[in-house]
Amino acid sequence: MAKFFVTGGAGFIGSTFADSALEKGHDVVVYDNFETGLELFLTSSSINSSFKLIKGDIRDLSFLTESIKQSEPDWIVHLAANADIRQGLSRPKRDLEFNTLGTWNIAEASRLSNVKNILFSSTGSVYGEPAIFPTPETCSFPVQTSLYGASKIAGEGILSAYSAGYGINCVTFRFVSILGARYTHGHVFDFMKSLLKDSSRIDILGDGKQLKSYLHIKDLIKGLWTVIESKPTGYEIYNIGHDDTMTVDTSVSYITREMNIEPQRFYSGGTRGWIGDSPRIQLDCTKLKKLGWHYSYDLETSVKDTVRYLLENKSLFNEVD
Repeated sequence: MAKFFVTGGAGFIGSTFADSALEKGHDVVVYDNFETGLELFLTSSSINSSFKLIKGDIRDLSFLTESIKQSEPDWIVHLAANADIRQGLSRPKRDLEFNTLGTWNIAEASRLSNVKNILFSSTGSVYGEPAIFPTPETCSFPVQTSLYGASKIAGEGILSAYSAGYGINCVTFRFVSILGARYTHGHVFDFMKSLLKDSSRIDILGDGKQLKSYLHIKDLIKGLWTVIESKPTGYEIYNIGHDDTMTVDTSVSYITREMNIEPQRFYSGGTRGWIGDSPRIQLDCTKLKKLGWHYSYDLETSVKDTVRYLLENKSLFNEVD
């Protein structure tokens, strides 16, 4: 069995990964500053004797390094990030601090602690607006369109250099948007929060025709384990997402149908919801599929599962800004 040090481990993805690692019999250390993570999500993990929680910030290199040294993990699963893509231009330093400098801190702490395996959550947003769909890992993307994507690709560069220079095995996953239980950030959450206040109308950024791909959290976790258990060496990049896409309008239809409402739709116009919003995201996941991974949930089910979870846990709308 192995020990996993999970940054952002009280968040949506981190807490779900922590649960899955404990279920597999591994030891887990969760490291989180609780800016967006919730102790509620650690309820099941916290009663396991193989679990430990450290309240800390990835921006604090000294405390991070000491925490990793004391934990002696086999893997650092780096999921902590500023994920508020849409507000990036109003708070540009957050992407730099969390996603770039925070990732350098992870790489440096790994080196200082002699940890030889890192898993990094990057994003499909690094491709900007590519010319190839579905977009493979080898696609050229010289121009960044969001500060979030730019900060993540900088983090990728740092980790690849540390991998080459210090012999650290690093796996970078480029995620699409993830849906499912414990989801607290993104379009479904935002739409539902607004609709619960006023079910008569829904405001949609752009023209509603943006094509997006999503993935159910259970399929994501399955993909992470597929690669971890393959014992990767060197530096590897994997896309992880769904073959299918759907428009924002279609997603809205699934959300409102599940909520049993029919609001009037209002559009801000244009092909993008905001500066840096890609009008189409669709990743080629052939490389990951060759390891035996495949998703089980279709997009409609993924959206509806998320809506049902949030309807059953409405208190989250008050806990998350």
